[in-house]
Amino acid sequence: MKKLIGLLVICVLVLSACSSKSNDTADNGNSSGGNGGDKASKITVWAWDPNFNIKAMNLAKDAYAAKDPNLTVDIIENAQNDIVQKLNTGMSSGTTKGLPNIVLIEDYRAQSFLQAYPDMFYDLSGSIKAEDFADYKLGPTSVDGKHYGVPFDSGVAGLYVRTDYLEQAGYKISDLQDITWDQYIEIGKKVKAATGKDWISLDPNDLGVIRMMIQSAGLWYLDADGKTPNIANNAAMKEAFEVYKKLMGANIVKTHSDWSSLVANYNTGAVASIPTGNWFTPSITAEASQSGKWAIAPMPKLAKTPNSVHATSIGGSSWYVLNVPGKEKAAAFLKDTFGSDVDLYQKFVTDVGAIGTYKPAASGEAFSAANEFFGGQKIVSDFANWTTKIPNVNYGLHTYAIEDILIVEIQNFLNGKPLDDVLKDAQSQADAQVK
Repeated sequence: MKKLIGLLVICVLVLSACSSKSNDTADNGNSSGGNGGDKASKITVWAWDPNFNIKAMNLAKDAYAAKDPNLTVDIIENAQNDIVQKLNTGMSSGTTKGLPNIVLIEDYRAQSFLQAYPDMFYDLSGSIKAEDFADYKLGPTSVDGKHYGVPFDSGVAGLYVRTDYLEQAGYKISDLQDITWDQYIEIGKKVKAATGKDWISLDPNDLGVIRMMIQSAGLWYLDADGKTPNIANNAAMKEAFEVYKKLMGANIVKTHSDWSSLVANYNTGAVASIPTGNWFTPSITAEASQSGKWAIAPMPKLAKTPNSVHATSIGGSSWYVLNVPGKEKAAAFLKDTFGSDVDLYQKFVTDVGAIGTYKPAASGEAFSAANEFFGGQKIVSDFANWTTKIPNVNYGLHTYAIEDILIVEIQNFLNGKPLDDVLKDAQSQADAQVK
């Protein structure tokens, strides 16, 4: 496959050299002039979520128009799963036909693309200063010291809590600043006893809470190489499973099966807390009647696993430039927007609610503003601070394949199967599946 891609690239270069006008792909909507420069007049972007990622990209498009008014930026909405499928189909075929110039890829999936199709991504090492972004975002976006992604939204997590329910149980938000997951459960029991409200909402088919727990200790489903399953001897995994079972057995969990029911559990006041990513803020604030009744505390940490901290991540994504005609123009666009524009990052916060991972932006006015919905708490400043403390792990190639195994095994654990057997069996299945 690499040889085939290499031959295609060589052919494109030869054709470019032989013509005063590039024949580089009308497929990507670019027109290129001669003189060896990148004269693309149009670049195409693929992303999902019109109210978040696409809205942010539109702000970047508007900001860049002053620098290059001749560049058309065509932003196309696709569901995330559709993007994954289209990228795999196009890249595995060895042709760039129909692919965009810039694409958004979830951090959990990035390495599977970068390592499977190394020649299909454009090196952005010269376009960004990697040290200007949160350390934990650089692992997913890099291979062999080269940076292929411009880190975007932070998946930094916090513990959202109804302060009025806390107070009924005799607690204040200050009591949640340095707690373990075991303490979190005990507080939840008292809140349930005092208010009748459940403490957390969980989807049995989504192990996001497990991911958050293990990353807080600098560990993942895979070893540091991003390829070898790390389950049976993973101390954080073992403790996370134990915590999960305690949660489920404490009669403080309300279950949900989809996004709408998750949000409803909080907007209706049925559940008192949610440890999750900062991107959940718009869903909380959508219920205006609850203004002043919420606060956000640091994440709980694992009690027994060494190096666990009160900071972790869930979700998050980054922008990538594909190795197709127009790549230089696409790289320049990202460099001058997501890669360096401090003012733009303030707009991401105020207009989108997106907290980026660009460090120089964290001292901006939007990051230090008080949020009245959360009782005047400077939540963006807190999230930005926690972002700097998130352990950097290699999500590797097989996050979701392994999670499919764990979803089944954690139910076996809840039904009485010994934990050591659960983890050993999960390890064996993962070893067999990801080879």
